[in-house]
Amino acid sequence: MFKLTNKSVIITGGGSGIGKAISVLFAKQGASVHIIELNEDAANDTVNEIVASGGSAVVHKCDVSNQQQVLDVFGAIGKIDILINNAGIAHIGRADNTPEADFDRVYNVNVKGAYNCLFAAIPVMKANGGGVILNTSSVAAHVGITDRFAYSTSKGAIHAMTLSVARDYLSDNIRCNSISPARVHTPFVDGFIAKNYAGKEAEIFEKLSKSQPIGRMAQPDEIAALALYLCSDEAGFITGTDYPIDGGFITLNN
Repeated sequence: MFKLTNKSVIITGGGSGIGKAISVLFAKQGASVHIIELNEDAANDTVNEIVASGGSAVVHKCDVSNQQQVLDVFGAIGKIDILINNAGIAHIGRADNTPEADFDRVYNVNVKGAYNCLFAAIPVMKANGGGVILNTSSVAAHVGITDRFAYSTSKGAIHAMTLSVARDYLSDNIRCNSISPARVHTPFVDGFIAKNYAGKEAEIFEKLSKSQPIGRMAQPDEIAALALYLCSDEAGFITGTDYPIDGGFITLNN
């Protein structure tokens, strides 16, 4: 079950965290993985790990907010069976203290970046008889999270985008779903805590972990396992759906 043999997969932001875990797992399941990354060094580390384990992966340096770059890279890749829109950046701030430049930066990567990849991939999938798209949303698309105005806005857009694409391409045999993780323990989280809470790392890590009712953060491999299912043939009856993977954050945090 859940084999991806002969599938060509594009994963944006595949060099670290959730994207890396998805890249490694999908390659293990037989996919040819194409990692779209701005951080080429991080992506190369992921590729080296995959190749060392007998998998197939390559890096394509690309700024997903630049449509022409995306079109050029996707055109060079050719066959696209699965697209995972995972690249994203975070931001801390409220509506009245988020500078325009920061809001634009989050929008350009998180929203326009996903749109650019959809714009490039969907015609290829239509020509090939179908495909699967998975977008990374967030619990921030579902509930209010303090000081996350720009980020929440972008993830709400991803959620709506998922529904629109799923509806529009039913007849083209293209499925589109999204996942909404809560906090996931990635190098980004460790770096964020170290930068903003020097000397209180353990305390803040514990606090952030306990904000999930289940009492801990998710591991990237757990997110990758859900992504694998939703992109596999076994999930062929699923489209237009968002899957929270949040340790009870949305429904039990009251």
